[in-house]
Amino acid sequence: MDYIIDALKDGLWDTVKMLPFLFAAFLILEVIEHYSEKHRNGMLTRIGGAGPLVGALFGCIPQCGFSVAAANLYSGGVITVGTLLAVFLSTSDEAVLLILGNPGNGAVVIRLLAIKVVIGVLFGYAVDILLRKSPMKRKQLGNICDHCGCEEEGGVLRAAVRHTIQIFLYLLLFNCVLNLLLEAVGIETLSRILMKDSLFQPVLAGLVGLIPNCAASVALTELYLSGVLSFGSVIAGLCASAGIGLAVLFRVNKNGKENLKILGILFLCSIIAGMLLQAVM
Repeated sequence: MDYIIDALKDGLWDTVKMLPFLFAAFLILEVIEHYSEKHRNGMLTRIGGAGPLVGALFGCIPQCGFSVAAANLYSGGVITVGTLLAVFLSTSDEAVLLILGNPGNGAVVIRLLAIKVVIGVLFGYAVDILLRKSPMKRKQLGNICDHCGCEEEGGVLRAAVRHTIQIFLYLLLFNCVLNLLLEAVGIETLSRILMKDSLFQPVLAGLVGLIPNCAASVALTELYLSGVLSFGSVIAGLCASAGIGLAVLFRVNKNGKENLKILGILFLCSIIAGMLLQAVM
């Protein structure tokens, strides 16, 4: 019984000490998103052949704004599937904020973002070259924030508080569960269950990443920070985790078969990248 109480107390403390940082980070990001919102469509629609490169660079900015914008623009026939995938693959959701919340991980964040941008650029151009298709006009563009809640009444402060509370609750739940598991079975057993250092762990992480919710990226990041997931596996999971962008794509693009094809390509690119990193690292 004592180990359960200790695990829950440690999970609570580990989460609470990140709270001020999370709120400050989300407030900054909400301000940036709010004031860049009117320019976001324009940036992505004027990039032409540089689509995958620009998409990957903007996609690595934490938060859902560019993945939502890319889903809407692809549905409207404005950007190519390669540009869409570049944004999705480089999107880091809340992972960057969580890693930065643990001191001494600045180099990890830089490496993670750089690798995800390279993955987005390479696979984005590869998909466009292989498909060799211009996007068809499918529908009129809607507001890019129709599906992510960033225009809700209350402005950036309310949005920052809402995001902070949401991630705090996810973190609290996951940290407590993870601490209980580590106390009960040990990190070596948990790592073995999750196939650490196996070429198949990126596949498992990629499947988790496809869950269209920030809880997936929270879980993947915390498992990596605890030493249970390898770097290759967390890259696979976070590449597959396109934030809310995938959910928006399935909602605004009525071609279900096309959406499933994009989902499959995203998953395949993610696990290939993860397996390659697993093999070389």
